[in-house]
Amino acid sequence: MKKISLLILLALVATSVATAQSNPSGGTPPFSAPVYSATAPNLGTLPYGVSNTGFNGALGADVLGAHNGYGRGCVMCHAPHGGAQGNNAPGGTNPVSGSSAPASSDTGNGSIALWGENLAPYYGATVQFVSGTTVTLPASASGGSAGEQTVLLCLSCHDGALTRPAMMAGWTVEALPIVGGSAPTLFGATTTGNSALTYINEHPVGATPGLYGGATSGTLWGCAIATTGTAFSGTTCASSSTPLTNFKKNYPASIWNAGASGGLVAFATTVNGVTCTTCHNQHTMTVFKVGTAFYPTMFFIRGEYMPSTGGNSVAQFCRNCHSGEANEENGLTSVPTT
Repeated sequence: MKKISLLILLALVATSVATAQSNPSGGTPPFSAPVYSATAPNLGTLPYGVSNTGFNGALGADVLGAHNGYGRGCVMCHAPHGGAQGNNAPGGTNPVSGSSAPASSDTGNGSIALWGENLAPYYGATVQFVSGTTVTLPASASGGSAGEQTVLLCLSCHDGALTRPAMMAGWTVEALPIVGGSAPTLFGATTTGNSALTYINEHPVGATPGLYGGATSGTLWGCAIATTGTAFSGTTCASSSTPLTNFKKNYPASIWNAGASGGLVAFATTVNGVTCTTCHNQHTMTVFKVGTAFYPTMFFIRGEYMPSTGGNSVAQFCRNCHSGEANEENGLTSVPTT
């Protein structure tokens, strides 16, 4: 009897060891990718059990924040091997209709920045934003200027109509300060009136000088905006007689302190365009760095951006380009950022 019991015990041990050595996932990724939902998370909460221990506690302390992709990290956007196919993005699936475009149609698959999302639905397309502002996207991954290329890459994750929402739930992992709730992160699938490549409630990007809010039409901080040749320079413009000098002192996290171009980029032959990375640094969600100084921020904003009751850091950030609404262009020269 003892021998029989011993044999049974040995058999159970052998079975458990064999089971432990097998592939527990059966070839399936060991995570569940978030599925886009048209309904935002509950007021003031973060999706998928992420703890809201502070303004920027989402997804831990890593500066990549939401772009850390629940621990997937850089490879969420950049596939070191295989491009979009290597990142399991076979077709830019529409979360609403279920239609898709095969990744094999992307002839530039992975050829720019080792990009791991499908770009095919966007090649040569015209994207429309508010007030009829449009951007024509490159016909290939290697085409176009910096501005068009940036829009192309960002839309391949952030468009909710044509692309597969890679690892995204469609809503910010950061709860909105003061008002609570979460903001949408997918274009084209959020509001009535939006559709594929038409984003009427999204901040416009492109080369149109009218995007800026200087004291005079066609100017920024009182300086003329060049449409060809040399881009607007916050360094050369900020002479002692311009309001920009005072603005940069009152808002030390200004994009004009971070660089002369302030993030303005080339669109074809136009050199003063606003693109996604003019306002956002996709690699740091919680910190904005100027020289050796660090400023708290949210939503990957390129500047100090901490909404608080009575504060003005959010308004200050917008005034980087909407200078006509800045204190300094309205005679108030010493209003600090709070």
